[in-house]
Order: sequence, then C-alpha cells, then structure tokens
Amino acid sequence: MKAHPRRDARQVEWEALRQAIIGCEACPRLRAHCTAVARTKRRQYRDEPYWGRPVPGFGDPDARLLVVGLAPAAHGANRTGRMFTGDASGDWLYEALHRIGLATAPTSRRRDDGLRLSGAYITASVRCAPPGNRPTTGERANCRPFLERELDLLPNLQVIVCLGHVAFETVTRLLAERGHATRGLEFRHGAVHRPGAGTPVIVASYHPSRQNTQTGRLTRVMWHEVFDRVRELLAAR
Repeated sequence: MKAHPRRDARQVEWEALRQAIIGCEACPRLRAHCTAVARTKRRQYRDEPYWGRPVPGFGDPDARLLVVGLAPAAHGANRTGRMFTGDASGDWLYEALHRIGLATAPTSRRRDDGLRLSGAYITASVRCAPPGNRPTTGERANCRPFLERELDLLPNLQVIVCLGHVAFETVTRLLAERGHATRGLEFRHGAVHRPGAGTPVIVASYHPSRQNTQTGRLTRVMWHEVFDRVRELLAAR
C-alpha cells in the first residue's frame, strides 16, 4: 500500500520539532538545573536513568484535545522523558483521559510502557523542569515557539485544557497574537471560554499538582467535572 504523502510530511515535521525541543539549550539556568537533578537523582530512583533534557509533547497528531501544563516535574518527566509521566500529577491526568476514552491506560509510569493517546495531545508551557516550579518570563518566552509549532501541526484541534494560570496565560496570549479574540478572558477553575469561530474552546483548570490536590484546592470531583465537560464539548463539535 502506498504511503500518504501529506501524512509522511507531517511525520517529518513532528520529528524535526521533537529533535529541536530535545536539543534546545536556550535557557542556561534550566539546563543546569535539569542536569543537576539527573545527576544527583532522588533516592527512590537512584538505579534508574534520568532523561535530564527538554521534554517534547506526547500524543496523537490528529488530536482534537490539547492539554497544556506548566513544565516537567524534576523527578517526573525530567526523569522519564515523557510529559506527565512518573509523578502524581500524571496519575491524575492519565486517569482522567482514560476515563473519557482518550488514553489506553489510567496510569503512566515510563515512556516505553505502551500507553497511547487517541484524540489527545499533552504538552507544556516550558519544556525543562524549573527550580521551584517557577520559570522566568524569559524562559517562558524562549519555549513558546515550540507550542506555536505544535498548534500548527494539530489541524483538528477543538478544545484546549489549560492546567494552571501560566498555561492559560501562555495559550491565550499566543492565540491573541494570531488574531483570535482572547482579550479579557480570565483564569478560573472550570471556566469554559469560546473565543469565536475557528478558535478552539479554552477550558481552565487548576493544575493537579500535589500542592493543589493534597490541600483540597482541587478535588477528584472537581477534576472529573472538568473532563466530563471536555467530553461534552468534543461530542458537540
């Protein structure tokens, strides 16, 4: 059977983006931090290799749903090399995606565990684990072209879930620069924003970090309500 030229071209573009992300050295502070974490390791992972490089996005190139987080966790994606993989936040996210039929498993432990996404793609505002989970404005700006390119390569996108204020600000600013009506949109957990025809619906949620889930700021019920709403939005479009 003959290969589809357009699909082959997109695969080349995705791989080029992946390699550009992995090889990025634009932020010395972040690179130094990720390298140090990968060298010293956490005791429970001392026998495991750490990725220690910028982390590319993960998922289905034909995705209708895009999930945008803040940045890789130091001992999560910075260790495993796959977004939201190997930490508690990932346990919440993949369980939710599996629950609405977009992930083949409810947990994500390793990048070679066979988990696949169907109709969903996961990325982040920043691709390196930042000290204290606080990237600078300049570091966020350095990473933004990667998210821009992902948007270009996701032609079927209908819904964007922004996990946390940084992700929400990154996405709305990027869409505004492309001429979409995002001015005045505010971050509020569970908010659904419809910027207009031709623009994905934006859904805001607290990030499923331990800081939010262990304090009760984000409960499992609240989290499931967000993704139940996502399922409804996808079914209606």
